[in-house]
Amino acid sequence: MKLNGLLLPKNQVQRTNHTGTGKIVTLHSNTRWCSDAFEIHCFNDEKVYVAFSLDCKDREAISYVASKEPLLGKSIQELMIRSVEKRFKSYKTKRQIEWLSDRGSIYRDKSVQNIARNLGLKPCYTAPYSPSSNGMAEAFVGTFKRDYVYVNDCYSADWVLEHLEEWFYDYNHYAPHSGLAMMSPVQYQNSH
Repeated sequence: MKLNGLLLPKNQVQRTNHTGTGKIVTLHSNTRWCSDAFEIHCFNDEKVYVAFSLDCKDREAISYVASKEPLLGKSIQELMIRSVEKRFKSYKTKRQIEWLSDRGSIYRDKSVQNIARNLGLKPCYTAPYSPSSNGMAEAFVGTFKRDYVYVNDCYSADWVLEHLEEWFYDYNHYAPHSGLAMMSPVQYQNSH
């Protein structure tokens, strides 16, 4: 077809590169939370799908959801509700908090955006093709996989699901962060 000139010309899409700084740290806790989702591959070829919320000041992994099935918008709704409830012992924030995530369909779902607003969260999205715009969440995923997933024998999805709570607890209470003067998120919160 190419030799006979029967192919349609390619549509040339001009993309501008966004050079995000990756700096999303805030001056106060409960100002901006970031979120992302990742997969944990098990030895038996099963997967665990995890989404989390992280405070951009104190770096606490506020809450998470996990499933053996791919996450849906209702999973992110549950994550948002759990996060607000954990931080405020209520289903409404004291003031609006930015909820930063990538542009994945589970985050852009209209029902997710509606529940976010009802909870007091303001959905914000990273620039297209710019994972560094959510650098803190991306760094958390790398740290979590390095320090918890890759050092354990993740035999099956059920085994991983049994250990996730323990791993998140350890991250929040014992994992030192250079951005927190080598304190864990909970130690940092208690010192301020």
